[in-house]
Amino acid sequence: MNQTLERWSSRRAFILAVTGAAVGLGNIWRFPYITGENGGAAFLLLYVGFVVVLGLPVMMAEIMIGRAGRRSPMQSLAELARQRGTSTHWKWLGLFGAFTVFCILSFYSVVSGWSIDFMVNAFSGGFAGKSGPEIGAGFDAFLADPLRMTFNHTLFLVMTMVVVAAGVAKGLERLNNLLMPALYLLLIVLAGHAVTMDGFGPAMAWLFTPDFSALTPMVFVHAMGHAFFTLAVGACALMAYGAYMPDHQSLPGAAGAVAVLDVLVALLAGIAIFSVVFTQGMDPGEGPGLVFVTLPVAFADLPGGAFWLGLFFLLLLLATWTSSINLAEPMVSTLVGWGLSRRLAALAVGICVWLVGLLCVLSFSTLSDVHVIGSMNFFGVVSTIPPEIFLPLGGLLIAIFAVWVMPEREALRALDAGPNGFRVWRAVVRWVSIPLVLVVLFSSLL
Repeated sequence: MNQTLERWSSRRAFILAVTGAAVGLGNIWRFPYITGENGGAAFLLLYVGFVVVLGLPVMMAEIMIGRAGRRSPMQSLAELARQRGTSTHWKWLGLFGAFTVFCILSFYSVVSGWSIDFMVNAFSGGFAGKSGPEIGAGFDAFLADPLRMTFNHTLFLVMTMVVVAAGVAKGLERLNNLLMPALYLLLIVLAGHAVTMDGFGPAMAWLFTPDFSALTPMVFVHAMGHAFFTLAVGACALMAYGAYMPDHQSLPGAAGAVAVLDVLVALLAGIAIFSVVFTQGMDPGEGPGLVFVTLPVAFADLPGGAFWLGLFFLLLLLATWTSSINLAEPMVSTLVGWGLSRRLAALAVGICVWLVGLLCVLSFSTLSDVHVIGSMNFFGVVSTIPPEIFLPLGGLLIAIFAVWVMPEREALRALDAGPNGFRVWRAVVRWVSIPLVLVVLFSSLL
């Protein structure tokens, strides 16, 4: 098989890149509010467990396919299917993954643009002295301002595509090596500051002392879904990264390190956020508005609140930037596989994502009354269906391909865990991970 022209320069570069793909809105925005809505510690315990038995095995399957194929996702799937003597139509799974990340990046860029505006506003003291209703009204006014929203969406997308256009070594690897350590440093600083707050003790008790009476079937489903979503599995982004993986590197070891780093981000973000929330006597179950409405209110009355809030939104910006760069890569690599230059492919992807993102922007103003499916506007459809339905479906098909379609010789070599390790991994994927993905998928459809 032809080899890809570029590789990650080291084990560290690969781990940071895949962690960059996984860490984003799911860890810093979604994890705190979904944990708050589902009772705290019991949900956290389930989430970590499902990362191990659901997210991690499927993540290894996705990276393994890319590592064995050493091409774009579509080409890798087609070649491995051809080697097995089965239909090369499996290549369309790569295109489905690219479409999924296309949809996700279109709304991701819009939401990430919010963090730019909020970071500037926070550092300048724009939230100081304002009440909850005032901050909420300001957020609504921001959403209803298409020019301001479009500017931030455009700025964020330009930041993303410039890096992707530079390539693996000069773009993705260089930025991941810089930003991921910076992201963890900011998290540690924020969590360290949380230790000094009055709400730190109650927050730790709430976050780490499980109340199993709070568990319901939907808490299990939400924990499974979030474990899957937070590792960026199911969109072939990790398949594209696996194609650049060094030959002499343990895939289980690297994937395990990514899972630990990913969960660590969520935990540190939770400690930082809930310490502030409990210090101010607020409800941890505030929902999606926890970060963009509740936190500005909570920080407003704290000493140095403007600085710490600005630092938090800088952290959110860095996390979403690395994640969006890694979301864009499979789309760009697919077009490169079709013969386009990397720069032209990045430009084409950027323009298309910007146009769809513009519809998401206008969903809060000009197109707010336009319903696409049921009561959902365009932003609602794009921000719900791809992450909740397309990702689990993609993950299911990737897992099936890895354990039943991909040649066993290639799978054993790419996993690089030895015969016994391979048998254990394959059994877990077949009889644990795949049934759990089906539960997530069916629960999303109901």
